[in-house]
Amino acid sequence: MSAPGDEIDATVGDPRVAHGHHGDGEVTHASLKGYLTGFILAAILTVIPFWLVMDHVIADAGVASAVILGLAAVQIVVHVVYFLHMDTTSEHGWNMLALIFTAVLVTIVLGASIWVMYTENANMMPMASSAMQHAMAR
Repeated sequence: MSAPGDEIDATVGDPRVAHGHHGDGEVTHASLKGYLTGFILAAILTVIPFWLVMDHVIADAGVASAVILGLAAVQIVVHVVYFLHMDTTSEHGWNMLALIFTAVLVTIVLGASIWVMYTENANMMPMASSAMQHAMAR
């Protein structure tokens, strides 16, 4: 019979337990290289829009906005992959599906809100268009 505290934990020193293995061969942690890659990509994707705006690289504001929004979308993907560790494997697939569903809903809500506000502005401000027509008639 052994004294209390003499039990040996079979997982102590086991590299599979220490490194986040779940027994199916999948590692649940990220490496320093992965975090650094994500950080560098995120920094680059932050500096590029700042440079575009500060140096007036793109003259057309609409094109500049579209480029910046595109870079923001890429940065979201970088954060999801490198920092949240979401991928399309079966274990994380449901999380990715929920994220995609949320992104679609947010896009629909924001797009519809902008469309409604633009339409209301265009239809509720008849004074501006009639005043402009009256001024041009003179």
